[in-house]
Amino acid sequence: MSTAKTAGRTARRSSIEYILMLGALAALPAVTTDMYLPSLPTVAADLDATQAAVQFTMSGMLLGAGVGQLVIGPFSDRFGRRLPLLIGISLHVVTSILCSLTPDIGTLIWLRVCQGFFNAAASVVAIAVIRDRFVGSDAARLLSRLMLVIGVAPLFAPTVGQAIAGAWQWRAVFYALALIGLALVLIVWRFMPESLPPAQRRPGNPREVARGYLSLLRDRRFMALAVVPGLGLAVIMSYVVGSPFVFQNEYGLSQGQFAVVFALNGVALVGSAQLNAALVRRAAPIRVLRVAVLVQMGCALALLAIVLTGLGGIAGLMVGLWLVLGMQGLTAANASVLALHNYGHMAGTAAAVIGSLQSGVAGLVSPFVGLLGGDSVAMVCVMLAAVFLTLLVLAVGTPTYRKGGWRELDSMEPGATTSDADTEQRQAEQVEAQGPDQRS
Repeated sequence: MSTAKTAGRTARRSSIEYILMLGALAALPAVTTDMYLPSLPTVAADLDATQAAVQFTMSGMLLGAGVGQLVIGPFSDRFGRRLPLLIGISLHVVTSILCSLTPDIGTLIWLRVCQGFFNAAASVVAIAVIRDRFVGSDAARLLSRLMLVIGVAPLFAPTVGQAIAGAWQWRAVFYALALIGLALVLIVWRFMPESLPPAQRRPGNPREVARGYLSLLRDRRFMALAVVPGLGLAVIMSYVVGSPFVFQNEYGLSQGQFAVVFALNGVALVGSAQLNAALVRRAAPIRVLRVAVLVQMGCALALLAIVLTGLGGIAGLMVGLWLVLGMQGLTAANASVLALHNYGHMAGTAAAVIGSLQSGVAGLVSPFVGLLGGDSVAMVCVMLAAVFLTLLVLAVGTPTYRKGGWRELDSMEPGATTSDADTEQRQAEQVEAQGPDQRS
């Protein structure tokens, strides 16, 4: 009995360590964003740049990540998960050092685009590894647990970044990001096993890659579900790029006070992700998703009314933001799991499309905050537009809100397994990989 208990504790500890490792990888883009965030006003002054230009050092990173995931996803399906991960994080270290040496805002923007391209490897591989090992509600729960780890970034990264910038100026933040990347390289090299067996790897020639992407683009339901996390990140990034100027310039908070406010909103993301992990044990992910988007829409409308009327001052703004951001933990993970469900045989490519849309959509939408004036009204209007587009995409591209139609997606009940099509595809690829002698 004691041996069984010891084995159980060891398995649980290994599982926790594995989740922490994947969470740290998936959080790298968020840490790269949030540690730098409090320095935006200082960077604008130091490099003599406009608010919109400095905000594009954030949005440009997202656009780079969008392109990077399209390249890295198929690469990971061809060569496994470890190699692209190690290459990507290593180049993240190099670009972080170069960012610290940048002489002007234009160079910094391009380096941030490259940084987003390279650290995209961390997020796309983390999602692909989950799909290699889990499906259905199990995958949704694991993604929600990862959100707990990822959510630590908004809680602590701005405070750490502000402390570093306060002591050694904003350029030192990028040296810290380089050290974090180096630590992740060592962790992956030492502790992360390969999750994609050679028999399940896909051809990596351009024709096969294009064919894989084309099959995904033709799947209207997949594309609709895949764009939902992107619109969700657009909600978050619109808040992220606008909040330093709104809270520090419009409401007069110091950098330290802003870091505390930012952390409080991070609690909303972490808490809702854990709520989602509990909910999908009892309800299919599509049921949680369809209700959460409607509630988020109502909260976003209420937030707009708050900033237009000034109701409650900064406290009213905080409550409204907390509710809108909090609902995000109930949407992105569930939409991703539903989109990936039938594509386990090409999880890296499918995860790349989701991740690319996530970064690309957010990177295209969030600059509108600065272009529309950069104040609280502009920030909230862009957030509201992103939530409305989420509702529209689900209504038009999926049967989620059609009478009885959403039940078509209700196959993701707790304990659901890989689809027949997915299983058949995997079997076919394994047979193909055996060669003609073994098949005969």
